[in-house]
Amino acid sequence: MRNRSIILTILFYCLILSVGHAQFSPSIKNYSLAEYKAANQNWDISRAENGKVYVANSSGLLEYDALLWKLYQLPNNTTVRSVLTVDDIVYTGSYEEFGYWQKDGFGVLKYHSLSDTILEKISPNEDIWGIVKFKDKIIFRSFSNIYIYDYKSVVQLKSNSLIISFSVIEDNLYVSTLSEGIFLLKDNTLEPFYFNDVLINTKIISINKYDDKLLLMTSLKGSYFLKNNKLISTNFQINEKIKQHQLNDFSILKNGEMVFGTIKDGVFLTDNSGNLKFHVSKENGLVNNTVLGQSLDSSDNLWLGLDNGIANIELNSTNYFFNDVSGKLGAVYDIISFKGVIYIGTNTGLFRLDTNQKLEFVEGSQGQVWDLTIIGDELFCGHNEGTFLVDDNTFKKISGFTGGWTIKKVPERSNTYIQGTYSGLVKFEKKEGEWTVKHFDKAMIPSRFLVFENAHTAWVAHETKGIYKIRFDDNYQTIQSVENYQQKGISSNYNIRVYNIKNDISFKTSEGWQKYEPILDSIVPYKLLNTKLGKHSYIISEDDTNLFALKNDEGFINFKSFTNDDEQLVLSDDFLKNRYIVGYENVSKINDSVYALNLDNGFMMINSTTPSNYALDKPKIEMVAVGGVPINLSEITNDEVCFNFNENITIELSSARSVNHFFEYKISNTDNLWYKIDGNKVEFSSLKDGNYTISFRTGSNSGTVSPALDLQIDILPPWYRDTFGFLLYVLIAILTGIIFYVMQKKKIEKEQRLIKIKYQKEQQKLLREKTLENEKQIVELKNEALQREIKLKSKQLANNAMALVKKNETLQEIKKELTVNKEGFNSHYSFKKLLKKLENSIVLKDEWEVFENNFSQVHDEFFERLKAKHAKLTPKDLKICAYIKMNLSSKEIAPLMNISARGVETHRYRLKKKLDLENDISITDYLLNFK
Repeated sequence: MRNRSIILTILFYCLILSVGHAQFSPSIKNYSLAEYKAANQNWDISRAENGKVYVANSSGLLEYDALLWKLYQLPNNTTVRSVLTVDDIVYTGSYEEFGYWQKDGFGVLKYHSLSDTILEKISPNEDIWGIVKFKDKIIFRSFSNIYIYDYKSVVQLKSNSLIISFSVIEDNLYVSTLSEGIFLLKDNTLEPFYFNDVLINTKIISINKYDDKLLLMTSLKGSYFLKNNKLISTNFQINEKIKQHQLNDFSILKNGEMVFGTIKDGVFLTDNSGNLKFHVSKENGLVNNTVLGQSLDSSDNLWLGLDNGIANIELNSTNYFFNDVSGKLGAVYDIISFKGVIYIGTNTGLFRLDTNQKLEFVEGSQGQVWDLTIIGDELFCGHNEGTFLVDDNTFKKISGFTGGWTIKKVPERSNTYIQGTYSGLVKFEKKEGEWTVKHFDKAMIPSRFLVFENAHTAWVAHETKGIYKIRFDDNYQTIQSVENYQQKGISSNYNIRVYNIKNDISFKTSEGWQKYEPILDSIVPYKLLNTKLGKHSYIISEDDTNLFALKNDEGFINFKSFTNDDEQLVLSDDFLKNRYIVGYENVSKINDSVYALNLDNGFMMINSTTPSNYALDKPKIEMVAVGGVPINLSEITNDEVCFNFNENITIELSSARSVNHFFEYKISNTDNLWYKIDGNKVEFSSLKDGNYTISFRTGSNSGTVSPALDLQIDILPPWYRDTFGFLLYVLIAILTGIIFYVMQKKKIEKEQRLIKIKYQKEQQKLLREKTLENEKQIVELKNEALQREIKLKSKQLANNAMALVKKNETLQEIKKELTVNKEGFNSHYSFKKLLKKLENSIVLKDEWEVFENNFSQVHDEFFERLKAKHAKLTPKDLKICAYIKMNLSSKEIAPLMNISARGVETHRYRLKKKLDLENDISITDYLLNFK
């Protein structure tokens, strides 16, 4: 199996090399000034073992953790010229300054100056242009001096000539000068190693081991071999290029391939014999052509510090891009290899790669190309204007039915094909060496997706109207039926893709995968594909192969197999996300192991036998801050952080070796859901007190995840639920008990006092009530006495009145007798005198006043109230009212009034009128009840 993989890889390289170097390039990721937010010039670059990238920038030191860029400035804010990472320490050189950066206990990168220890020895206006690790020392170099740091002190070595470069080869450090040749560093001294007049005023960029000799790379004179004290030109093919474009940096890959970074024309990659493989420049994707510094990491990824930007080139990948920066190519829709020539179908027409590795337009093909298919020994081109046969550089039209989206062979028929076009289905049939074309009028359905269920049944998908089942007659002369499956279980009628996967008619909708169930004649969910391929992934390659190319909603493309779960190739969208032809992504099979992915202004050649190298590393905690204040990471024991309630905790993560990744977390105490982190920091707040386990992991849009990193956090309870709080509660309880006891005692005393006062008040009240009752009884007794007295007086008054009546009656009788017997009197005067006395005795005014006064006393001012209510009553009326009040009859009243009883009745009648009494109301009842 290993030998087969090697053979396929060699064939893949041969294919790439056969179509030329000029247009093909590895994957390139550019970082612009807008992304890293520093100066444009990047003088040197180095990637640490932990995966972080450090760049010597004109504004300071840049750090990249594969997600975010950070800028660290020197104390004097000068330009950083050189950088080297050793373990977790970053060494930098600057203007009259060099030293190292190291993270403190809080995870903050801090600068420590080494040049401060030898300030008196630093030459004026000196820049440190290079740093290497040699044995157990760190060596810094400027153009005039070498500084040796043994982790204790710094030693300075001066040179009589300009120092251009130094290189470490095995146990030797070679120092190249401008005019005095090459030296070796021995015991803190420079010993001459080699001198040749050819090297005078020559900038030796680097010295490397090459087989059993040394390889010298120069800036403008090409490359040389040095062996047995002899200098020989290498005659590498690349020599002329590096002379022309001025070599500035050089690296050798583990496999012996060489990388040349130039000042004028980007990067050249050669094999170990100096033959050009790739040229990466601004013409095919590099952001800038001036390479100021370059570095190969442990996996042979190339990092470039450019005059304007930073770039990463995946030299360890066997996938390559064909880029057309001229814009002639346009959007690519299909790629195919036919008779050893690569044909490219685009929105501008059909192109081919000629023998000189240049794009060549196929004349007459202008317009949209949809599909390229090899049928037998012929190449079909489905075009906006119809269908064409392509042979070499000829373009012959065989069908005028526009929009040839796809063409499929009819099962069980050797020379019959059905094509899906703008206007429905078209039959192609080869007879006697010529192609005949027939359009089926019955199915006028735009048919971009077409598959066969069996020899006489096909399925087509309409962009907005769902799917249709088409039945052909036995000879494929007509369509027997067109059945719409809009209402037969399909979850959506828009943008459906239809495939024949393992003899199952399968549909990809916005809701996931479904399939046709013949027994039910309905469309049902397809659990197998939803699980195997992914609910949100759709196939962008041929569906009749074992290896599927899938694209998911996140932009990743991966290859999956039904027979081998371990066989999986994932393409990162880091290099592809802005170049997809969205909705028309297509992976074309070039040979058994090589595929081509269509892109905007180019395509990508994919070697499916090479496993993905996008492994995800477990996250690393870079910084922890509680309440905005960083804590010392060394104080985190057993991966546990303890802090107070109501404080927030911020955690900064990194996974610098991971590619195109993000971070996720979950809190095991609350739920098991993973939440995506925006960026590299996450803040937790409003957590209840207690112990939590927070798990972090690195994830990618392809669905892969790293092992989890667990962090224990212990949130202390608030003071009111802590020991102090409980002690305070006990104290408060005791004080409350004491206060309650004292208050209760006072309350009892107060209540007793109040009860005593209340009892006294009740006693007083009872006494008052008894007194009042006694007084009331006395009053009642007095009232009873008064009533009795009134009754007595009334009785006396009545008796007096009756006595007066009797007296008056007696006097009247005496008067009458005297009048009858007046003749018996001797003296008329005596008679008159006696008669007058009798008359005066009958009616006495004083007697009436006495009677009226007594009557008023008995009957509560009867006269005043009667006169107040009836103002028209005369004194005579009042007398009669008083007599009636005393319940005297008319006969009894007559003598008192000195009138007849009839006169009394007449007066009573008139009195009733004055009193305004109704006829049914008795005057006696009225006056008796008058108050």
